[in-house]
Amino acid sequence: MTAPAYNVLFLCTGNSARSIMAEALLNAAGRGTFKAYSAGSHPKPDVHPLALDQIRKARLPGTGYRSKSWSEFSAPGAPKLDFVFTVCDNAANEVCPIWPGQPMTAHWGIPDPAAVEGTEEFKQKAFLKAFLQLQTRIKLFLALPVKSLDRLSLQQKLKDIGKVAD
Repeated sequence: MTAPAYNVLFLCTGNSARSIMAEALLNAAGRGTFKAYSAGSHPKPDVHPLALDQIRKARLPGTGYRSKSWSEFSAPGAPKLDFVFTVCDNAANEVCPIWPGQPMTAHWGIPDPAAVEGTEEFKQKAFLKAFLQLQTRIKLFLALPVKSLDRLSLQQKLKDIGKVAD
């Protein structure tokens, strides 16, 4: 089997919910063409259990995820990144590392389900909503004719995807 054509990194502050769910979604839907990773500027000690529950409910592989620092992807020997997407507002406003190879970047902000307070049912609904928003954006991303678009057109389409609400 050949290596995927494109490496994608999803960034968030804690790398415990949104970026993990995006990694799971793209690795399942983009198998063979995309390899997804996730990281955070200030990773949490563990992946949020409700993010893992949502991944499992969607019948995606539910193991092997860990919160990690984005420094792992700017270090020597890290995968060459083709795309980097921020999925939370905090990471979009932070100074990101310099990514070797100048990957395409876009902000796909999603409200943080891990910050939601209330009943367990209310929290689960927040995770489902974030998961569905990420799923929609990833489907739009996968539908792009990446190889045939010039860099400027692709960059604009990636930014536009980040504006899609549901």
